[in-house]
Amino acid sequence: MRIPLKATAVNKDQARVVLSTALNILMKWDASTDQSCNILRVSRSTITRAQQGKGVELDSDQLDRASIVLNCHAALRLVFDNPDNVYGFPNMENHNDFFNGRKPLEIMAQGDFLSLMETFKRIDALRGGGW
Repeated sequence: MRIPLKATAVNKDQARVVLSTALNILMKWDASTDQSCNILRVSRSTITRAQQGKGVELDSDQLDRASIVLNCHAALRLVFDNPDNVYGFPNMENHNDFFNGRKPLEIMAQGDFLSLMETFKRIDALRGGGW
């Protein structure tokens, strides 16, 4: 497992870069703004500030959430060669036990940290054939 970013080491400009990168990935996953807000636990105004290039403040939970999105993306890039799969997988129905026909993005967007982390664990396990 990767180590999440630490809030004490991130200034407003660094937080903006982290948030913007996570938002770009979520956009490529076809996440709605509401889903992105729930996954990252940020407000629409925070998203707007980051998109305008303004610094944002993120707490450690928000940084951890952005880190998980980045780590999900990294795992998917290792598993799949095709960009359609890298970016499409989170929005595809999945019939493995944990997902039970739901899309990984739907589970992540429930907003609780446990759902986000458990989804990451399942995606990360793809790298080693854990399913």
